[in-house]
Amino acid sequence: MLRMPAERRSARGRSAVGRFPSVTFGFGEDTEAEKEEPKENNVKKGNACKEWLRKVCPCCCPKHDDGIDTEVTLVDGPGKEDGGNGEKPVPGDKELDEVLLKVKSIDLLKSKSGANRTEHHTHLYQSDNLIIRRGQSFEMWITLSRPFNPSSDELHLDLKTGPLAVVAKGTHVIIPLVAKLEGDRWEAAVVKQEDKKIKLLVNSPATAVIGRYQLTVETNNQNGSASSTHDPANDIYILFNPWCQDDIVYMDSEDERQEYILNDTGRIYYGTKDQIGARTWNYGQFSDRILAACLFVMEKSGTSPSGWGDPVNVVRIISAMVNSPDDQGVLEGNWSGDYSNGTSPTVWSGSVEILEEYHKKNGTPVKYGQCWVFAGVVTTVLRCLGIPTRTVTNFSSAHDTDVSLTTDVYLDENLEPIENLNVDSIWNFHVWNDCWMARKDLPPGHGGWQAVDATPQETSQGTYCCGPASLAAVRYGQVYLKRDTAFVFAEVNSDKIYWQKNADGTFTQIYSEKKIVGISISTKAVGSNERSDITHLYKHPEGSNEERIAVETACSFGSKAKAYSSPTAQDVSLEVTLDGEGPKMGKDAELMITLKNSSSQQRSVSLHSQVSVMYYTGVHKATVRTDTTDIEVLPNEVCNPWALEYKDYKDKLIDQAALMLTVSGRVTETQQILATQFSFRLRTPDLIIKPLGKAVVGEKMSVEISFTNPLPQVLKAVIFHVEGLGLLTARMINYGDIGSHASVSLTEQFIPTLSGTRKLLVSLDCKQLTQVHGVSDITVEEKSNAPLYRSSTIASTDMY
Repeated sequence: MLRMPAERRSARGRSAVGRFPSVTFGFGEDTEAEKEEPKENNVKKGNACKEWLRKVCPCCCPKHDDGIDTEVTLVDGPGKEDGGNGEKPVPGDKELDEVLLKVKSIDLLKSKSGANRTEHHTHLYQSDNLIIRRGQSFEMWITLSRPFNPSSDELHLDLKTGPLAVVAKGTHVIIPLVAKLEGDRWEAAVVKQEDKKIKLLVNSPATAVIGRYQLTVETNNQNGSASSTHDPANDIYILFNPWCQDDIVYMDSEDERQEYILNDTGRIYYGTKDQIGARTWNYGQFSDRILAACLFVMEKSGTSPSGWGDPVNVVRIISAMVNSPDDQGVLEGNWSGDYSNGTSPTVWSGSVEILEEYHKKNGTPVKYGQCWVFAGVVTTVLRCLGIPTRTVTNFSSAHDTDVSLTTDVYLDENLEPIENLNVDSIWNFHVWNDCWMARKDLPPGHGGWQAVDATPQETSQGTYCCGPASLAAVRYGQVYLKRDTAFVFAEVNSDKIYWQKNADGTFTQIYSEKKIVGISISTKAVGSNERSDITHLYKHPEGSNEERIAVETACSFGSKAKAYSSPTAQDVSLEVTLDGEGPKMGKDAELMITLKNSSSQQRSVSLHSQVSVMYYTGVHKATVRTDTTDIEVLPNEVCNPWALEYKDYKDKLIDQAALMLTVSGRVTETQQILATQFSFRLRTPDLIIKPLGKAVVGEKMSVEISFTNPLPQVLKAVIFHVEGLGLLTARMINYGDIGSHASVSLTEQFIPTLSGTRKLLVSLDCKQLTQVHGVSDITVEEKSNAPLYRSSTIASTDMY
């Protein structure tokens, strides 16, 4: 009889070995191959030799009809008698079924409403895959070709992630059956048996690598072994677990877990320290295809999946990959004001559209982003992967370029700024992220919130990324602790030092300001849309002994450790303030310059003022006006109103309508130097969103969007951007021109797909006016119910 050896194929798949596919972890290639071949045969059509052998000798080359393809290896057992020709007889299909244990089907119990998804807090993901969190058990059913006999049969699960899975690196996991689960390890136990079906309880350690795993089941007994073929529908996604006390990202407050993991919308703050605005952002971490997109971003980093079990590594990878200068990451930054080749950063109102485009275009950076867009995407990715994350805004945020831990301003002999030397800057606001984790790589006490910044400002170890930096280390000036703590410290607590050029070309420190950086550090409050001030987490109260000690500690490690001069007596102070919510776009801007003379004698002050249009990053664009005024200051306050007319700034504004007033001067009698800089912005109007009628899942509804142009000029080529999770996918509306001071409205129709309270976000953008947006809460009812409709509109530029 013709005898063929049993075929054993690699469980890794034929075409995915050793390379990254276009989607995730090498699964796509197997999927395509399986579509092209009859699943019940598990044999390629082109293998004519094997088909011929089946016809000639079906007992040697059997054809199986299992629900799941199974690889079979026969084992010669003791006591078998040879046939008449000296060879052992080969069993047929029926005999194989009786002696081998083969997998017929696998049920991962992956329903969104089932115990696996709800107990793992993954029921919100719009995916049909099994999504679980590490350090927690899950259940699954396996149907076999015959009843499982624990005394003679062996069975184990085989999980693989990454392009080249290795047991020693934790990317190839072999899960044995055990009599009793012990926890904190990969293990499985049979908890129920029904004829040919067994129910397994499977446990993973709290240190498992996160990602997408291929699953196969392998069986063995004295007659041979069998292995199920990989089916992409049975891939398992494993995430970080903030509900597990043994996980590094564990967070003990359920309210905070609901906010920082499960909330798919949020508020991002912008403006200036005196004029704080807010806009709603759709994080959308549970939207369809977003989990796959987030893992795609990780894959594009080129880092080894073996390091993806450590959240410190993961957040640093995401910090680098959300920007694009050196690794073709998600977003291309643009602060030029020209966004004609892409989307203006102010148009975006959520992360889903950005991540989907990046994934769809196989890793081509999306145009364009600025700090709040980078931070919004980081929040989406990290929450999606299971790391508690929030979006944070720092007002008056310093950008230290020379590791001096000071913000330096250089003036010439006439106290005029020397623009080419003033490379340090103070951004009106800067947005980054805090993420929550223990820090076993740092001394005790440095776990908790960690700052992570994806905006490409300075390189860290050769890559544009920043963090994670412990907020505790930042607060105490421990800038020698990793990662990038010095840079974050300078952003929130550096002193601003003024230097004047001498006749010989050297510079002398003439003044310092100690309370102007790191103001009103803000994030969305837990469980509400209110603003939460978290400045105290980043630094001690300004001017306190603890705060000064932290500054001195930090600066002793900086490049200008000896730059501080002893404080000098001052009897004249200078302050710039604004009343109320501040000036509005299209109106004159009015501020107040206050000089206070605390001495008993008159003081003469020569004041120089300069107002400039600024990028929100603190970079100078253009000077609008300069003035020089001589003031006699009696022993009391002297308030000088200062105004900037609309005609002076109307043609020079950029994205954020940001301006800076620089005031400097000298007291004639004492030669005391006065200097300050005051950033302000021109407030933009809100979009008014009015739902029309009742909102019901699956039924068409309408909203009316209203807007009034605040400018005495025509807005050209106006674009509206509309989106809402569970309401409608992002869409762009090319509206056209809007006349001077004109009021317009438009109606949009859509069909809600998810019930509950949903947020509809709308933004307006054009060359003449940006940062115009609005949000409306829409309560969507299930189709079978008919309660009264409720809605509320939240102002997009709330002031605090």
